[in-house]
Amino acid sequence: MKFLDQAKVYIRSGDGGAGAVSFRREKFIEFGGPDGGDGGRGGDVWAEAVDGLNTLIDYRYQQHFKAQTGVHGMGRNRTGAGGKDVVLKVPVGTQIFEEDNETVVCDLTQVGQRFLLAKGGNGGFGNQHFKTSTNQAPRRANPGLEGEERTIWLRLKLIADAGLVGLPNAGKSTFLATVTAAKPKIADYPFTTLHPGLGVARVDAREFVIADIPGLIEGAHEGVGIGDRFLGHVERTRVLLHLVSAREEDVASAYETVRGELEAYGHGLDEKAEILALSQADTVDAEALAEKIAELEEVAGHAPMILSAATSQGVQDVLRALMAEVKSARDVEAPPTDDPRWLAE
Repeated sequence: MKFLDQAKVYIRSGDGGAGAVSFRREKFIEFGGPDGGDGGRGGDVWAEAVDGLNTLIDYRYQQHFKAQTGVHGMGRNRTGAGGKDVVLKVPVGTQIFEEDNETVVCDLTQVGQRFLLAKGGNGGFGNQHFKTSTNQAPRRANPGLEGEERTIWLRLKLIADAGLVGLPNAGKSTFLATVTAAKPKIADYPFTTLHPGLGVARVDAREFVIADIPGLIEGAHEGVGIGDRFLGHVERTRVLLHLVSAREEDVASAYETVRGELEAYGHGLDEKAEILALSQADTVDAEALAEKIAELEEVAGHAPMILSAATSQGVQDVLRALMAEVKSARDVEAPPTDDPRWLAE
């Protein structure tokens, strides 16, 4: 299944049904009077975060969603049925923006959260509502109110506790495959990973979610390479694991390149807690490894952890360091209950 993290859709809630003009007609009963029923209410358009989805691919094939129009009122004081709602089912972590793709409408971060995107129009009054002492046989009824229409953007930001960043071929996919059940593509060429991947890591009987972000290169914030389009998926993470490959000739430059792209992207990524690890440590000898450790320590201001996913060297230590950061930062954010458009659970 193809990964899609952004989609533009058009939505429209249902129009209200029109009220009816009707009069009671029964044998042997005089002056039956008006009995036109009200129109039904138009359907709403909701967004709902559901479990089991991790992509917006469904919205590539359907971009228009319209709720059902309310049924018109009928005689004998019969009110029309309400129109059926439309529910946009999206993955947890989906943000919804206005058409300008900047103004946030809502942020669905928990399974079961629902947000009202477009309210259906009210049904019109039938002629029974307009009966007065001086107008016993009104021949007017209200049309239903029109529904709302808008164009919105859906943008998925994966929910993960830790994010993996680094240059291409820094060993991120290998690390993810080693510590989780995920099966990312692993090969010895740049940009093997083209889409973010998720996996659940377990250490000391505790679990947390890791997101593997495609490699960054210099100029990614300007669109070079894959660019920084996937960095949004680590905005929600609590800690970053920055992997620098021991195979890099200049590890200090590799570290600074990624840090520079994080700062250029903004959104607080460069301020997140970071664990630095020198990966693929099994590919160099002890003397070269010591030199690279010293270079990284000088540029980063602290010594990196030593990691080799292939030989499991340092894997548990890195996982425990990540878990410690995740545990200290974990908190549960409730939806804004003061907004009537949120459906209370």
